Amino acid sequence: MLAQLWLLLPELLLTGGAVLGLLLGSYLPRRRQWLVRALAFSICAAGVVAAVAFWGEHATVFEGAYALDVATATVRVVVLGSVALVLALATPGVRGDRRETEFVVLLLLGALGAVVLAGANDLLLLAAAYLLASVPLYALTAFAKDAPGTEAAMKYYLMGALLGVTMLFGLTVLLGLGRSTAYPLLARTLPGSATAALATGAVLLLAGPLFKAGAVPAHFWVPDVAEGAKPSVAALVTTIPKLGAIVAVYRFVAEPLAATGVDWRMLLAVLATATMTLANLAAFFQDNVRRLLGYSTISQVGYLLMAVAAAGTALALPSLLLYLVAYAVTNLGAFAVVAAVPAARTVGDYRGLARSRPLLALSLVVCLLGLVGTPPTGVFAGKLAVFTAAFEAGLGWLVVVAVVNTVASLFYYLRWIAPAVRGDGTGGGFNSPVAAWPSVTAYVAAAGSLALGPLAGLVLAAVSADPSPLS
Repeated sequence: MLAQLWLLLPELLLTGGAVLGLLLGSYLPRRRQWLVRALAFSICAAGVVAAVAFWGEHATVFEGAYALDVATATVRVVVLGSVALVLALATPGVRGDRRETEFVVLLLLGALGAVVLAGANDLLLLAAAYLLASVPLYALTAFAKDAPGTEAAMKYYLMGALLGVTMLFGLTVLLGLGRSTAYPLLARTLPGSATAALATGAVLLLAGPLFKAGAVPAHFWVPDVAEGAKPSVAALVTTIPKLGAIVAVYRFVAEPLAATGVDWRMLLAVLATATMTLANLAAFFQDNVRRLLGYSTISQVGYLLMAVAAAGTALALPSLLLYLVAYAVTNLGAFAVVAAVPAARTVGDYRGLARSRPLLALSLVVCLLGLVGTPPTGVFAGKLAVFTAAFEAGLGWLVVVAVVNTVASLFYYLRWIAPAVRGDGTGGGFNSPVAAWPSVTAYVAAAGSLALGPLAGLVLAAVSADPSPLS
C-alpha cells in the first residue's frame, strides 16, 4: 500500500497542497495570502520532478482502478506546468483579493481532477474524476461575481450536470452488459453483448469526457466561458480539463471498446470532422478575441480526436500526447497575451500592438500561428504526427478534411494578427498599463511553443517508450 502511495506522489502533492493551502488561507491575513500562491508554485515544481522520476513506471493501483503509464505521466507533467502558468497570468487579478486562497485551492483541485481523468481505468473512478474536474471550475468561472461570469458559470454548470447524468446512464448500461466497471474485465465481457445496447452505453458514457474536452455537440459553453470568465480562468478551463478528458476518451476506446462490434473509429472520425469544421466556421467572423479563442480551442479538439480515432496504430498515442503538450503551451500563451492587455476586447483593439509592445506582439503572432500549425512550432509537429496516425489507420478522408480546416483557420487568426502588426499603436487596448506577470507568461509560452517544434522528436521518443496496452 505504501508503495502504491509513493507512485501517486504527484496526485498526493496536489491533494495536500489544496488542503494545506485552505488551512493556511484560513489563518493568514489578506496581505499574506500570496504564501498560498507560493505554496502552489512549489507543489507544481515538486510534482513535475516526481512525475519525471516515475516516468518509466507502468502499473495499476487501487485494485487496477488507476493506471500509471506514459499517458498518465505526460498529463501529470503538462497539467502541473499549465497550473504554474495559469497562476502566473492570474497574479494581477487575484493578488490581494480576499478570496485569493479560494482561487488557488480550486485551481489545484480542478487540476487534480484532470490528472485523475487521464489515469482512470475504471468507470466509477472516471465518474468521480469527472466531478472533481468540473465542480471547482464552475466556481472559478463565476469567481469575479459579475454578470458575464455568472451567466457563463450557469451555462457551464447546467450543461455539465446534464451530461454528467448522461454519462452515469451510460455507465449503468455498460455495468449491466459487462458485469464490471474495471476496464480490463470489460474488455473481456463486452464483446459478447448486444451491439445496439453496447453502442448506446458507450455513446452515453463518452458524453461526459467529450463535454469536458469541448467537442461537438456539447461545445456551446466554451465561447461563453472564454468571454465571461476572468482571462486566467478562461485559459484554465480551455486547456487543463481537455488534457485529462481526451486521454480518458482514448483509454476507454483503446481498451474496453476496441474489441467490440461498435464502429467506434467512424463515430470518432465524424465527431472530429464536425468539431473542427463547425468551430472554424463559427470563428470566421468573431470580433471578440476571447470568443475567437474559445472557438479556436474547440477546433483543436477536432484534431485531437483524430488521434483517438486512430487508436490501435503505433503512432496514435504518441502523436496525441505530443499534440496535447504543444496545444497546452500555445493556448495558454495566447490567453496570456489577452490577460496582459485587459482593455483590448476586440480584434481592432490590438491595432499597432507591434509598435507599442513588440515582444507581446511577437508572442501573439507565435501563439496564433502555432495554433494554426505553422512550422517550426510544436503544434505543427503534433498535427503532422496526428495526420500521419490517422492516415495509417485508414482515415485518409479525415486527413483531407483536417488539412482543409487548417488552411481555413488561417483566415480568422490573420484577422487578429494583421491589425496587431500594423497601425500606429492607437488601438483601444493600450490606454492602461500592460500587466507584467501575464506578459512574462506569454513570452515563456511562446518560447516553449517554438522550442517544442525542433524538440518534437525527443518528445515523441519519450512518450513512445511504454509497454502499456494503450501504446
